[in-house]
Amino acid sequence: MVGFRKYVCCTVLFVLLPAQPGVCDAQVSEKVFLRTYRIDSRQNNRLFAEVDNVSFFRNVESPGIIVPGYTLPGLRLQAKAVCYPVSGIRFEGGIHSLWFWGTGTYPASAYGSLAGHIDGRPDNTVHVYPFFRAQVELSEQLHIVMGSLYGGANHRLAEPLYNPELNLIADPETGLQLLYDGRGLHLDTWVNWETFIYRMDTKQEAFSFGISALFDVNSCESAWHVYFPVQALAQHRGGQIDATSLPVQTVLNGSAGVGLDWNVRGKVLKKMRLELNAPVGYQHAGNLWPLKSGYGVSASATVDIMDFRLGAAYWACNDFISIYGNPLFGALSTSVPDAYFIRPRMYSFGGEYTRTFAPGYALGVDFDFYFRPSCLINDPAAGIYGVPSKICYSYGVCLQLNPSFLVKSFGAR
Repeated sequence: MVGFRKYVCCTVLFVLLPAQPGVCDAQVSEKVFLRTYRIDSRQNNRLFAEVDNVSFFRNVESPGIIVPGYTLPGLRLQAKAVCYPVSGIRFEGGIHSLWFWGTGTYPASAYGSLAGHIDGRPDNTVHVYPFFRAQVELSEQLHIVMGSLYGGANHRLAEPLYNPELNLIADPETGLQLLYDGRGLHLDTWVNWETFIYRMDTKQEAFSFGISALFDVNSCESAWHVYFPVQALAQHRGGQIDATSLPVQTVLNGSAGVGLDWNVRGKVLKKMRLELNAPVGYQHAGNLWPLKSGYGVSASATVDIMDFRLGAAYWACNDFISIYGNPLFGALSTSVPDAYFIRPRMYSFGGEYTRTFAPGYALGVDFDFYFRPSCLINDPAAGIYGVPSKICYSYGVCLQLNPSFLVKSFGAR
């Protein structure tokens, strides 16, 4: 508890320092990856052909002991039909595909699945995934979605809980989703069914459950806007009808925080934001992680100047491991098996440029710089030893092209 108070005090002091902007991934997520779930009543009784494409080039340079460096050049492409048969109903069907330039084979299993659950055999010539979404608008505030969900950036999860890079490479989330957007409360809750099993199957059932809530103290259009984000994720592997002897695995993440927006709305200076979050991790059952539980604290600030966003952030944690988050925010080393860092800290700085040409057409460019001060690492094979300070950085370019073509208009029944 003493350590936790120490981390909180350091974080609060960092937030109060002047001119300290924060991590900037949100702007690209909002303008390139976010998809509206509102049903436009003007499109009733119409059928559209739609292409949803995000082309990307992303490079990560990192010391191998934390996260190995890599490059992602390619595109994410959805081709689908979108139909509005009656008021308040929309369904979409098509294919989702992922392409990496310079390769002809892809892993056979899902991207962005449970840790240790990915089959790395490259035996498919292209990575294609079916896409189908059925959506009903029960009221202006309440929507139910089945099939392919509004996932990724739409969940608005903090980066320690969800790595923005998954917006590029993860398969569409599938299952059931409830969306509520009311006065003072924005709620997204979902079940993502990752692995279905039959009786005597040779693999385990796997699914994840999430809640992302944003409580507004006042209107987000106010000059000063205060809000409280509360988020939770859980992943489960098990089942009662499979033929495996594998143990049940259940891991959880959560986060609560507070944020303050200053909506300047000037010609140059648009907006400033301060945010403080406290994520936690807990392994309820199984031995998927080498650590039972942990926590972290993050403080960030951003400033929007014209089409640019600049920012910086501070992060500190103790035994925290994330399910879907950026591994730089966790205590676990992704390079040394079962090794974890002891009370790691990190300072990050970044910048983004985004430009929206029209609805569905946007460009995003980002650069992030991470500094991890020296700390200790607990390696089961080599014991506890010191790791010097490390510098990581990443940069990327994303282009969204989302054309839609009217195929047919038909009369109401």
